[in-house]
Amino acid sequence: MSDSFTYKELYHKKTGLTVGINKILFSEQSPYQKIEVLETDTWGNLMTIDGMVMLSEKDEFVYHEMLAHVGMFAHPNPERVLIIGGGDGGTAREVLRHSSVKQVDMVEIDEAVVRASKQFLPTVGAWDDPRLNVLFEDGIAFVGKAKSEYDVIIVDGSDPVGPAEGLFEKDFFTFCFSALKDNGVLTGQTESPWVSGYHSSIRKVFHTLEEIFSESAMYLGFIPLYPAGMWSFAFASKGLKAIDDRVEQRIEQGLKVFGDSLKYYNKNIHSAAFALPNFVAEIIR
Repeated sequence: MSDSFTYKELYHKKTGLTVGINKILFSEQSPYQKIEVLETDTWGNLMTIDGMVMLSEKDEFVYHEMLAHVGMFAHPNPERVLIIGGGDGGTAREVLRHSSVKQVDMVEIDEAVVRASKQFLPTVGAWDDPRLNVLFEDGIAFVGKAKSEYDVIIVDGSDPVGPAEGLFEKDFFTFCFSALKDNGVLTGQTESPWVSGYHSSIRKVFHTLEEIFSESAMYLGFIPLYPAGMWSFAFASKGLKAIDDRVEQRIEQGLKVFGDSLKYYNKNIHSAAFALPNFVAEIIR
């Protein structure tokens, strides 16, 4: 819910997040969901979808850097990348920092998300990069038709409700497996370990990835405006490790080129992100 004074996202009964709001910049009910952009008193402009925080200008770099670079550096030469969702443009921005990339297909179901982002979150996306191909389609249907086309797939969807619900299902991850080339890599967001209501979805995703892919693991990032601050991500691949000497060498070389542009991700963060607190590891056992 939002009004002219505060925005509140409740993720357990009366417990949640409160942010001071100066004014509503954008509000539209699309055929899929309600999108709002709010000017806050602390976090810059804030986008919500169906009353849930998607990103703020102040902390979006954590989510987008961790979602993109962990998988991109795990692959030795990522040329073709598919982003499912990601309508704010931040994940594409990070992927496009990698000079090996020749094409990024961003499949976003809702044109209104992209339109609102371009107007009210203009520093987030890299919309003018000619390697970016934006498609307004259902991401699940799109990936279901792709066969061995992508080096990296990044699932940048919202919570497992509404149009994003299918992004947590086994059929979808089976489609992703088929859409990846040999040694292909998948990353995706998988909710907050602190919120018990997400545990069944988290567990289902990681059990599914373990069944389908030869390599899979959870890693973590810390995003202030997401429920409880700690956020989980999935890594999976057709044989490539998330951490080894070759990955570390690629990170070192890559960050010589664009490391100064990053605010969160670095080589030590890459490795440390896979160290799980006991209570988090217990969720996916």
